[in-house]
Amino acid sequence: MSSSELMSIGVFAQRTGLTASALRFYADSGLLRPAEVDPVTGYRYYGRDQFERAVTLRRLREMGVSLEAADTILSAAPAAAARLIDDHVARIVADAATVRRRALALKAALTGATHLPVVEASGPVFAAAVEQVLAATAHEPTMPVLNGLRVEVTRDAVTLTATDRYRLSTRTLVPTDSFVTQWATTVDGDDLRAALNDLRRSASVRIDAAPHGIRFRAGNRDDRHCRSLPDDFPDFRAMLAALPSPTTRVAVPKGRFLGALESRGGEHVLLRVTAQHGLDILPDAEHPIPATVTGQDLAIAFELTTLYPAVGTAIGPDLILELRGTDGPATIRSADHGDLTTLAMPTDPRPFGATPRPGEPR
Repeated sequence: MSSSELMSIGVFAQRTGLTASALRFYADSGLLRPAEVDPVTGYRYYGRDQFERAVTLRRLREMGVSLEAADTILSAAPAAAARLIDDHVARIVADAATVRRRALALKAALTGATHLPVVEASGPVFAAAVEQVLAATAHEPTMPVLNGLRVEVTRDAVTLTATDRYRLSTRTLVPTDSFVTQWATTVDGDDLRAALNDLRRSASVRIDAAPHGIRFRAGNRDDRHCRSLPDDFPDFRAMLAALPSPTTRVAVPKGRFLGALESRGGEHVLLRVTAQHGLDILPDAEHPIPATVTGQDLAIAFELTTLYPAVGTAIGPDLILELRGTDGPATIRSADHGDLTTLAMPTDPRPFGATPRPGEPR
């Protein structure tokens, strides 16, 4: 390389954004040796072909990459180097979350605070999800937990679940920020209903863990406290895992289905689903609801107070019903929004004029 193609350490430092002392350090470390060193003066010179490596090294060090890791990244192929950078960023994020949690605990110990932040989410989205899932609660004096909403938080998700033993609704949200790796409690449903207006009118809501409950902090509004319920929440995950595969699957417009249910009288509703006719609500089978049915034809009965909220709270214009015979829980969910799922237990269809399928008890 001719002397005209070389730059002094000062010029090279200025062009790459590194200091002369940093270049000497990297030379001594073997990461970026000068192209030439004058044997008499000891002056160091760098070539233009070293510019990219020097700038990449500077950017890696600005990201907190160690010398050893920087050497590995600089020696790797582009795709492998990109993966190594992703791994470094993931470690930094995890370390930052750990530091933040420890800082919160330390500040609480120093100040005597009784509230610790848990998660932050969009107020309107969180309020809508709470309202949808609360439809599956019930006031049962012997089991107060059935009027509770199970709130489970991880770093990446907030899962809301409720059940009254005849229905189960669960929805998962993505938080805007999470202050914990894992946290859960069961919140009193009536307290949540009273807080819904404040939640939906706030752009952002933070949930803090409080003694015997949770606290919602929403902008300039007064904090809302909701009690936790002490009883164990039913093991809904075990129930979901044990569900058999559906025998009948129905795709139906939500508006038509909901309108037909609203026109029904009485406490129960009997559905007949067939591949030929779609979905009928008996005894009026003259105006079937357009639906796509796959699997076995089926007559299935529900209490109206069980089925209607499950249909009404579903998201989107089209629903999927996954049916498991006349005595298995039915899954009701959106056709294209999978984050809200409701299970509804049917009731015996025979008192309402349905004929059991072959093999069913008579």
